[in-house]
Amino acid sequence: MNRRHILVGGAAMTGAIWSQQALGALAVTASADHAQPDPGGSSLSPLACIAREAWLYAVPLVEVCDVRRRILARGPANQWVHNRNLTNVETQRVTSPNNDTLYSRAMLDLRHGPVTIVLPPTGARYFSVQLVDMYSNNVAVLGTRTTGGNGGRFTIAGPNATAGDDAIRAPGNWLFILARTLVDGPEDLAAANAVQDGLRIEAAASEPIDLAVPSRSDGWQSYFGGVGGLLRDCPPPVTDNALFARIAAIGLRRDGFAPPSLSAGEIAEVEGGIAAARRYVGQTQLGQRIVDGWAYPPWNLGRFEQDYGFRAQIAVSGLFALPLEEAFYTSSVGDQHDGLFHGDKYHLRFAADQMPPVDGFWSMTCYEARPDGQFFFAPNSIDRFAIGNRTRQLRRGADGSLDIWISRRDPGGTRSANWLPAPADKPFALSMRAYLPQKPLLTGRYSFPELRHFV
Repeated sequence: MNRRHILVGGAAMTGAIWSQQALGALAVTASADHAQPDPGGSSLSPLACIAREAWLYAVPLVEVCDVRRRILARGPANQWVHNRNLTNVETQRVTSPNNDTLYSRAMLDLRHGPVTIVLPPTGARYFSVQLVDMYSNNVAVLGTRTTGGNGGRFTIAGPNATAGDDAIRAPGNWLFILARTLVDGPEDLAAANAVQDGLRIEAAASEPIDLAVPSRSDGWQSYFGGVGGLLRDCPPPVTDNALFARIAAIGLRRDGFAPPSLSAGEIAEVEGGIAAARRYVGQTQLGQRIVDGWAYPPWNLGRFEQDYGFRAQIAVSGLFALPLEEAFYTSSVGDQHDGLFHGDKYHLRFAADQMPPVDGFWSMTCYEARPDGQFFFAPNSIDRFAIGNRTRQLRRGADGSLDIWISRRDPGGTRSANWLPAPADKPFALSMRAYLPQKPLLTGRYSFPELRHFV
């Protein structure tokens, strides 16, 4: 399964489409040296480094434009499409899905003026509406944390549109919009669907757009040629001017792509740089801060600015990650410090006074790790892909503690109630999501407990 199958058949998005919406399964980080983000970059020639940086820069634009292409192939812009059931093995289409929220998504076309988003009252239910630009940066998040549970009307305007002072300004004329509606168990599904039904977009009619989107597997001229067309359609911010000055030799400019005349040796260098970039986005690089076997995400998740390497990694591993104040993601370093678990039988204990500090909810998800660097639910006998503070019938210790058992087979006895199944025969990753994290998580005063083996 490939993330480029996203949205076909009304598929769900992550929360960190994630959610990623998110980082989703992994907290990754890029090198501080943005011109050479690959640890092996010192072995590359200057031209190869340029090709690598140019390729990495374009990855989020390619991925988001591909999402736009697939959405618009199903219907017009400015129209919600809802996923009515929680994501499972059969319906997952995007890396690092979550099993906590329903998704509703649309492309906003701002070419003909501002649009109005109408949100329904949601009360105490967790609810968010994420606005993301074509370079995968968060523009705004509406909902429980920011606008409250009473609903409302919100104006979204393009960079040059006439709009009131209270309008949310988009950096370009296209935005991806993703709404997440919490489902509190199967009996809550109908009420969550009713919240989705209350979402509206009021906008002028949008004409179709027919723009080819390259693939990350394309050859260098085809890839950069396609990127050139996307750059004309979605102009990059002026804060990327230094990037375009650095990569001028590859022929990629703000207004398109002009293939340079290169010798056979130079073409080999370009191809080598792109190969290094492809390896880089597939790496499992853990967060800069690691405590008790958990890697914590960088501050700029979802607001990447000029961190192009990190932005490219997230575009591949967890497109549409939420900012940390909305959803805090951590991942375990695994049993070989590669971000993955290769063995069996792991135990996580929360003391009664050390539950994750959140104003929303938390959950831990288990993902099968695929060879291409993506992460998906694996089938299991109880159809449980995540476990958290809303999981029904969990058993607590007499002292109020909570034990979670992660294993490939049912641990049996009283442990079965708190079992998080792992894939039968594949490496797996564990991701922790904390929605509406409190300050102890955001400031680093709280850390998740260490995973240990059990027998």
